Amino acid sequence: MTLSPESLRDTLGTGLLSFPVTHATADLAFDEDAYREHVAWQSSFTAAGLFAAGGTGEFFSLTTDEVARVVRAAVAVAGDTPVLAPAGYGTAQAVAMARDAEAAGASGLLLLPPYLTEVPQEGLIEHVKAVCAATSLGVIVYHRANAKFTYDTTARLADACPNLIGFKDGVGNVDLMTRIYARLGERLLSIGGLPTAETYALPYLEMGVTTYSSAIFNFAPNWALAFYAAVRARDAVTVYRMLDEFVLPYIEIRDRRAGYAVSIVKAGLRAIGRDPGPVRPPLADLTPNEFDELKTLIEKVELS
Repeated sequence: MTLSPESLRDTLGTGLLSFPVTHATADLAFDEDAYREHVAWQSSFTAAGLFAAGGTGEFFSLTTDEVARVVRAAVAVAGDTPVLAPAGYGTAQAVAMARDAEAAGASGLLLLPPYLTEVPQEGLIEHVKAVCAATSLGVIVYHRANAKFTYDTTARLADACPNLIGFKDGVGNVDLMTRIYARLGERLLSIGGLPTAETYALPYLEMGVTTYSSAIFNFAPNWALAFYAAVRARDAVTVYRMLDEFVLPYIEIRDRRAGYAVSIVKAGLRAIGRDPGPVRPPLADLTPNEFDELKTLIEKVELS
């Protein structure tokens, strides 16, 4: 789906964002047929955008060839839903991924943090500028881990890169998000990107964050859309009831082991009869007891 960077920014801000898992066979190969079926199912629900091979999609565990296959598979079956592709690691790799994403027909790009090393703000600026210059697609930066942007860096990049359209927050710095909204709100789309973003959706709305990445959308799309509607309506009673009924006990399971933010989503799909296969190392799947606990929670709330 072809969209100008400005049109993509405006479109993404109107609804919930889908971040599908990447399906794997028992021997950890990419299961393209199962992934295509899942993306087609996800795209039958209303989402403002679909992010292929993002953090929930185990970008960090995929080869560059697999990333290219995942993006093309998503583009082929997503219909009218804009597909955003990932780019990451070092600058050269990110530039190559950006170019390939455009060739694959993606609508935009999510630039994930650089690999391993700590980076100064000047280095981040050059990194983002190089990726933006390599493509005509709209680019969203992911503020997380070793890619922590200051306000001044963000403002400089907004001035220097016309196709930089969004800032996805995975840190939770209220002061920074307030500054970006107050001063750059008409220029950049702010996206909620903290783990299980539903937890923060209502307070973040007051900082201009009209959309967020919903991993829960993978296995409970109707529930996720109902929750998003309650957030946008500022229906605090419904939001906090849904948080209490499902999200908070879900988070209690998620927080038991590092990496479970992805593992629990795949387990959720398995619990509703849509097995996406295992997570890849270095992640680990939920234990059998944890899976049973999650399945009981899902059945109790009737998410699907």
